[in-house]
Amino acid sequence: MFDTQADRFAALSHALVSAGFAGVIEDDSATRAAMSTDNSVYQITPDLIVAPRTADDLVVLLRVLEEPQFADIAITARGGGTGTNGQSLNNGVIVDMRRFMNRLLCLNEQEGWADVEPGIVLDDLNARIRHSGWFFAPETSTSTRCTIGGMVSTDASGKGSRIYGKTSDNILGLEIAHPRGLLNSISAAPDWARPMLDQAEAAARQGRQAFIDNTPRLNRRFTGYDLERACPAQGGFEWWRLFLGAEGTLGLLSRIRVKLRRIEKGKRLVVAAFSSFRSALAAATPLLGADPTAVEVMDETVQDLADRAGLLHRLPLVLRAGKDQRIAYVFIEMNGDDAVQLDRRVDRCRQILAGLPEIKAHYLSADLSEIRELWAVRSAGVGLLGKVEGPARPIAFVEDTVVPPENLPAFLDDFLAVLSSQGLGFGIYGHVDVGCLHIRPALNIDDGADRERLVAVSDAVFDLARKHGGIFWGEHGKGVRGAYLQEWIGTDAYRALQSVKRAFDPTERFNPGKLVSNDVPVMGIGTTPFRAFNAPDGDALANAFRCNGNAQCLSYAATTPMCPSFKATADVRQSPKGRADALRAWHQARTTGADLTQREEDLLAALDTCLGCKACSTSCPVQVDIPSMRSAFLADYFLRHKRPLADRLILWAERFSPVTQRLAPVLAPVWPAVSRISGRLTGTVDLPRQLARMPRNLWLEERDLPRPLPADTVILVQDWFTALFDQEVQRDVVAGLAALGYRPRLLRMRPAGKAAHAGGDLSGFRKMAERLAVLLHRAEATKAPLVAFEPAFGMMLRQEYSKAEIAVPRVRMVQEFLIDDFAKRTVSQVRTAKDVTLLSHCTEVTASPQSAVLWRRVFETIGIAVETPATGCCGMAGLFGHQKRHQQMSRTLFDLSWRQQLEAGVQVAATGFSCRCQSERFSTLCIRHPLGIIADCLTSNG
Repeated sequence: MFDTQADRFAALSHALVSAGFAGVIEDDSATRAAMSTDNSVYQITPDLIVAPRTADDLVVLLRVLEEPQFADIAITARGGGTGTNGQSLNNGVIVDMRRFMNRLLCLNEQEGWADVEPGIVLDDLNARIRHSGWFFAPETSTSTRCTIGGMVSTDASGKGSRIYGKTSDNILGLEIAHPRGLLNSISAAPDWARPMLDQAEAAARQGRQAFIDNTPRLNRRFTGYDLERACPAQGGFEWWRLFLGAEGTLGLLSRIRVKLRRIEKGKRLVVAAFSSFRSALAAATPLLGADPTAVEVMDETVQDLADRAGLLHRLPLVLRAGKDQRIAYVFIEMNGDDAVQLDRRVDRCRQILAGLPEIKAHYLSADLSEIRELWAVRSAGVGLLGKVEGPARPIAFVEDTVVPPENLPAFLDDFLAVLSSQGLGFGIYGHVDVGCLHIRPALNIDDGADRERLVAVSDAVFDLARKHGGIFWGEHGKGVRGAYLQEWIGTDAYRALQSVKRAFDPTERFNPGKLVSNDVPVMGIGTTPFRAFNAPDGDALANAFRCNGNAQCLSYAATTPMCPSFKATADVRQSPKGRADALRAWHQARTTGADLTQREEDLLAALDTCLGCKACSTSCPVQVDIPSMRSAFLADYFLRHKRPLADRLILWAERFSPVTQRLAPVLAPVWPAVSRISGRLTGTVDLPRQLARMPRNLWLEERDLPRPLPADTVILVQDWFTALFDQEVQRDVVAGLAALGYRPRLLRMRPAGKAAHAGGDLSGFRKMAERLAVLLHRAEATKAPLVAFEPAFGMMLRQEYSKAEIAVPRVRMVQEFLIDDFAKRTVSQVRTAKDVTLLSHCTEVTASPQSAVLWRRVFETIGIAVETPATGCCGMAGLFGHQKRHQQMSRTLFDLSWRQQLEAGVQVAATGFSCRCQSERFSTLCIRHPLGIIADCLTSNG
């Protein structure tokens, strides 16, 4: 009927639109690449991605897919894509639930439940209901991006599960979509659903006892087609329990009723440091005597990675390792409403710790913000394990086995013996209170021998879990590890699971090849396609291959900078993970030649919406630096294609900016007209209409270097955009430093090459960067401090210049310089001042997390109260917010977290030029540089 698969799926897209499907349908190569991977080592490219907006869209989708020409197309739901075993990877149609079906539908504060759509993110749900005093458990390490639907599908667990249970213990009912309509477990089943449910019930009852006989009685119990709970001992048939842990193999969820738990008033966290992981592990069982909510461990390998990543500065000094010292940590959390009882449990915990061998120190915290910071150290271990250098990296494939806690030491001994026999390194963390350790062996998946080791280790650990009375899948679902299910559950029980599958999915279309199968072959852990693991040595796109799908970049929170374009669109291809997938696919297509032209066009579209904020280069656990890889791709692309005129004009404007600055007195009268013409030629709006003109006596010319300068001179270094167009900030910075007793001088501007680097003109970038480096070294010879006041420029010197191996002298940000220098001098205090809200540039927030803290210290030293609220990207990001094609995204990002700060009725300062421009565009508030406010306060106070 169809000449090609592409024709078939094009016909499906048309049929969906004709049938009234209101969601988004996409088949471009960038989106398909983004949906072809998760947090596992596997890769399966789908044919079509659909993002439904409502449950009715799901019904339309399934109805159209019943038509004979589409009747064998696979259908797989996808949530946050954080699965560690290929749970949501498949051919055919991927149903992206997260993008639109992410609403809180109903909250019952009296009874403690909520109805949600499957695409709502865990942290988002809890943020929306926090006012009610309820929350949804369990607490997963991927809570910023995992969806409730995904948690239901894998029966996810996490911190505190000893008390809160798994996801399946916190679900009250489900609604599923069917070609005939919606089936909700809370309501009476419609007539069309009765035969299907009767068939499923008969199968469940027949296999129930065999299922029980093969299921260990553990806290992290086995789920997925749960025949035991679906047929409760007291009678009845709770069909929806079969879907908990079924990983989408029985159908599509459209609505979930979650059971909520009260937020306990008191929270305490004890962090203990041990000399060895074995001692830390042995602490788990005695610590249960203090009735903790959670006990988690982190081994020396993860501690070392966290230390090298600069995360251990969050730990109090007493817990930090000394030089060349390695420490294993235990995190013990206790929650409760009775303060007296909670204190007793904490005291008991500390008594237990004091008597344990190899305990080095422990620390108690009752401050909620500090507790979040401390837990973040442990949570970061998941991503950090992917940052190990070399071709072999720790991967998740045997990492969520669960055994009775008392069997854990013996199980670990056997597990480590398996790894030792294979010559494998590893990292360990996990939930020891419930007998769950996350052990990630290091493998190079590109290597055939290591793929064989993956199978050998997996087989051995599966046997060990059974030997020690545990289960192989305790927290992260099964995915392709479902290949072990038949052997584990036994022939009789598995036959019942097959009959359940046949009742709900008679043609085996829902996530076929996973968990349970009748006719479709089950995917194998060694035969499912693997994703490419490493790029050739020295390749500019190496980080695209190192992206492990941890998906920290898919955080929903508007107040975190990473990743702005994804926050604005919820489109996974417009995220670091999605772009890394597309870059990797393009890289491979260059070798094979397959669809290269189309892949390039799709990749250009995905990269075009990157704001270049660099949050991914610092916030991503493996530092997947998309702006740098975009530059490398564009450099390659424009060797083979002509640059658009708009791009060339922008590059020329940067390159010849020193000439423009020199001619500013002549150009100033005609600049408004030049700006309007430039906007039309470059496809931009709201370009600056005035040229900056600073007094000549403030400029430090090249000819003045490197002769010595007067004491207290500060040399201000800036890039072309600020130097040409931001006269007000230059005056503010000069006035602020002068009021503080310094002699500020503006170093004659040379462009840093930021526009050239972003546009892939890497030779032009290098020429400008090397000229600037020479100038900075001459300025350094004056012995006066070099200071930058524009964050994007200052961070570029530290990031892009370092990567390009262009050495420059130390250029401190202005707040860094002031804090260093305040220790050497007496600083004037203001007598009266209004409170100030200071908003930071997103690049600086991620590249230099202490920047806001330093600004607070600057203001406090002078006697000014300042707030530094968390915000995301303002949506300007250099030229991005000026380009016509980006206006909607730019405004959306501003509205997400900046507008509310500007409408709060307080005095606002912003550190970034882009941020101040954006605020002037979309609000009526005048935004100052913080040094301008300091100048005003000190001047008004004499």
